[in-house]
Amino acid sequence: SAARDVSPAGRSGGSRRARRDAALRPQERLAALLSGRDAVLACEEMALRARTDLVSARPREAALQAHLALEAAVAELQAFREERAVAERLPDLEARRDRLAAAANEALHGGPSEATMTAVEEGLRAVESALRARAANARY
Repeated sequence: SAARDVSPAGRSGGSRRARRDAALRPQERLAALLSGRDAVLACEEMALRARTDLVSARPREAALQAHLALEAAVAELQAFREERAVAERLPDLEARRDRLAAAANEALHGGPSEATMTAVEEGLRAVESALRARAANARY
């Protein structure tokens, strides 16, 4: 009359194989990139630049790069819509477009405000989340 999910290893962390597969995923991605079976998306590079600008206390550059990363992610991730994890994140990315466009414009006309930088950080986190979802579901 009742059912429970129990991990095969009896631990909440999952099986040894699942942990091993998760640990090897970054190496699989690197191998796929080097062999030409996968490509680096423009939004990935822009997101890395935006994150570096945030960490390095360059708010104007971060706002501009985050806006470009988001726009590129919305366009490039359309090709991965069939993956549920990516499809679930696309509406959130699209909803952030106007706010990040305003942040980029504010950055062009001086320094972005603290509230604007919060929106930039949240938008960048959303892009990074979508990119992680794409990589996690990729089959190399």
